[in-house]
Amino acid sequence: MNKIPSPESPGITRSPEGKSWKTGTLTYTFSGLLALFFWLLLGDFAWTLRDRSAMPTAQWYLQHLGVSNLLFGLLLSSLPAFIGLFLGPIISVKSDRHRGKWGRRIPFLLVTTLIAVLGMLGMGCAPLIAVAVPRFFPHQSATGAAVLSFGIFWAAFEIAVLTSRLVFDGLINDVVPKELLGRFYGCFRAIGLIIGMVFNFWITGKVPKHFSLILVLIAVFYGACTVWMCLNVKEGEYPPPPPPAPDREGWGRGIVGGARLYFKECFTSRYYFCVFVFLMTSALSFVPVNTFAMPYALSLGIDTDVYGKYLALTYLISFCLSFFLGWLSDIFHPLRVTMATLLGFAVLTAWAGIYATTPTTFLIAWVLHGVLSGCYLTSSASLGQRLFPHEKFAQFASAVLMLTGPTTVVLAPLVGRAVDKTGHVYRYTFAAGCLLSCVALLAAWRAHRDFMKFGGPKYYVAPE
Repeated sequence: MNKIPSPESPGITRSPEGKSWKTGTLTYTFSGLLALFFWLLLGDFAWTLRDRSAMPTAQWYLQHLGVSNLLFGLLLSSLPAFIGLFLGPIISVKSDRHRGKWGRRIPFLLVTTLIAVLGMLGMGCAPLIAVAVPRFFPHQSATGAAVLSFGIFWAAFEIAVLTSRLVFDGLINDVVPKELLGRFYGCFRAIGLIIGMVFNFWITGKVPKHFSLILVLIAVFYGACTVWMCLNVKEGEYPPPPPPAPDREGWGRGIVGGARLYFKECFTSRYYFCVFVFLMTSALSFVPVNTFAMPYALSLGIDTDVYGKYLALTYLISFCLSFFLGWLSDIFHPLRVTMATLLGFAVLTAWAGIYATTPTTFLIAWVLHGVLSGCYLTSSASLGQRLFPHEKFAQFASAVLMLTGPTTVVLAPLVGRAVDKTGHVYRYTFAAGCLLSCVALLAAWRAHRDFMKFGGPKYYVAPE
């Protein structure tokens, strides 16, 4: 079939059968593109249901156990980030270099999905373990057993989530045409926000009574949908992976040589380092408030049902903006749209760090915080695919995780400790978010200068 390049986009061609989209060795007709979107959106539906349910249920359970804010931050953020720091780069590079009949992403998705499902099932069974342990070990407390068992299963779950996210984004990078990435992620966000609205409006208030049942049902649904997606999404053919660095280049062989080459490719470029710092500090700016939002609300006398309904309102507003933001990202480039949303986030958190001291001001700040952080997540979702080298996308995405992991390990318990020391003054979590978003804006401004040198929105070529 002879194809004529289309002036609409270098990834779009026209044939006698009509318009088609191409990425790598894959070519889609309109119906094929719809099928691809359906299966990937089904997988994202299950993923988002998993993510939207895990954090609020975990926050409630730890608060129910009465753990300190320091331990709260360690379990929910620091421990899994620390372990994922080492596994993320290994799995991402293995995925980039893997060649097999199932593709280079899907085998890793299946394994990490199994681990995440087992982690959720274990978390759901933590109350049962807490009851059973004192019967066999009378000197052990039920609370200690609950915290320990929950922490182990939460760590397994979060590690699987961190590593599988890199692989899933790599799959999207490989199978979705680049000119549609912004709108594609906009659809992803829309689906996720619908789930968030449903879960927080109708289910969050039921977590205290049905903690175990909710986690177990979602784990089974998530596992089934993800496997179904993997069986129906087909990857294209990939060029052979580059050979290992030979000894004569001074890198050595094996793990040591691979690690040296990894750091050379990812961290010796000033441009990529600025991008990494920008993405790292942006992600971290949401951690203080998101980690302690539930205890913050409870400290002001806001019950879980009201909290869930206002969170649902946040998702409703974000849903209305999601596709529009994805379209803007495709038109103006995600880097620029992301910088604009971060500026708004910095202004909001500066205000909230001073005035969010009553239920009303907290709920206003909480909703706006959620909307602006959601705008960031939508506009930046395709940023890595648009800035990093295509064939080494997962590798460069894992480099962001390598920087984010250690800082998350320190940040969450540090903020928790500060909150404990100040007599539970939770509004300082907004101040911490403001500071981090300002650092992110500075790094983004520096990265944007180099981005324009490499071709800008229309002619950008990722430097190797």
